[in-house]
Amino acid sequence: MARRKLEDLDKEEVNNEPTITDEYEPRVRKAPDAVVVSNTESVTRKVKLDLELDASVKDLGPNPYVKLIHAARAVDSWRIFPRVFITVYIVLLYQVVHWYMGLGVDATMEQSGLVSVVVGAGAAWFGLYTGSKNRS
Repeated sequence: MARRKLEDLDKEEVNNEPTITDEYEPRVRKAPDAVVVSNTESVTRKVKLDLELDASVKDLGPNPYVKLIHAARAVDSWRIFPRVFITVYIVLLYQVVHWYMGLGVDATMEQSGLVSVVVGAGAAWFGLYTGSKNRS
């Protein structure tokens, strides 16, 4: 597109009347250019834009995934996976603590560190479990 001067744009007549090009095509409005560059500086101009959208509702029939969606919501509302993870952690904690207590006084630094990590992870697991809420 060739650059035009600001003075030339002001002299031109702009046709903003709607024109119908075809019976089945949307209306097209001729609008002026949004940016005109002069020789020394750039000038911007606000342009009003009309837009037509098809907002009609289309009936696509029943959703074939409705049963799957209900099953997913049920699994989410029952919170099956967090409860399974907490149960597995409780069993792990129980076994680790009883193993450590069975060692007696001969526990090494590595064994103490393992028990400390497993017990400390319980706070994180419990915090995540109680902090998460059902989004239904």
